[in-house]
Amino acid sequence: MRAARLITLVLLLQSRPSMTGAELARRLEVSERTVARDVLALSEAGIPVVADRGRSGGYRLLGGYRTRLTGLGRTEAEALFLSGVPSALREMGLADAASAARLKISAALLPELSDAPTSAAQRFHLDAPGWWQEAQPPPLLPSVAEAVWDDRRLTVRYRRRGSDEVERRLEPYGLVLKGGIWYLAARAEGDFRVYRVDRFTAVALDGERFERDAGFDLPSFWEERAAQFARSLLRERVELRLTAEGVAWLPRVTDRTAAAEALAAASPPDAAGRVTLTLAVESQEVAYAQLLGLGPEAEVLGPPELRERFAETAARWGELYGTAAPPGPLP
Repeated sequence: MRAARLITLVLLLQSRPSMTGAELARRLEVSERTVARDVLALSEAGIPVVADRGRSGGYRLLGGYRTRLTGLGRTEAEALFLSGVPSALREMGLADAASAARLKISAALLPELSDAPTSAAQRFHLDAPGWWQEAQPPPLLPSVAEAVWDDRRLTVRYRRRGSDEVERRLEPYGLVLKGGIWYLAARAEGDFRVYRVDRFTAVALDGERFERDAGFDLPSFWEERAAQFARSLLRERVELRLTAEGVAWLPRVTDRTAAAEALAAASPPDAAGRVTLTLAVESQEVAYAQLLGLGPEAEVLGPPELRERFAETAARWGELYGTAAPPGPLP
């Protein structure tokens, strides 16, 4: 385990001019003290790792040192061929480049690993869009992807939620594919924002390049913005009384985070084992559709108009199922 970590540490330093102890600790998932001990062990083994002190200090390799510990094992080679999403690469206009890269990597593999590409492809496949969704890649996506790769500024026309369009000058940092929809993380007027690529009506690439913010991390940025967006949708509250089975099923029919927060603040179980809680929902219409899936395991206590709607639905169910089944076989 430690040997693999030491190799990873050397490869990380080989890929960057320098890295702080905190950065290495985060990437290696260890403490900074462990990083310091590992660096000492590498130095004793003859690897020229040095530590620069001061606010801009960190660890670096001396004299352009390059390790030869770059051979791929079977698991690493197979994982490499899983790293791309074929449909996404195709939509971004990168299918040919990805194919050429895979061929070059295949040619560089040891003979005993030559089946790694086929082995991975026959065992794993990612189909990004959800069910019943026909993938319609935005026509301007290849141009946006080109700007992202080259760090080139964009001037775009963007259709907002209404019918109006606005013009924006963007620094495109990264693309995210979520549920079959492409989003662009970009900096506009000094702030990082998210844009749906299918709402771009015009895209013009500038010859001017921008300097990326070294502190920007696309996965972290997206996770934070996605959570903010999900929370912004939950504007209303519903009072519920749930059975034990309803408690178990609640996260499956509504927003998981909202369900977890509601259950954490729920009342203690009553004599019948039921708990009362307040659930954040997008709207009463959405809550009605979601909570129907719980059936009699959930009782809506409020708002009054939503409770009344469920009462009417229950009455209609009673009319449907309160009588004997129709005679004869089903058609």
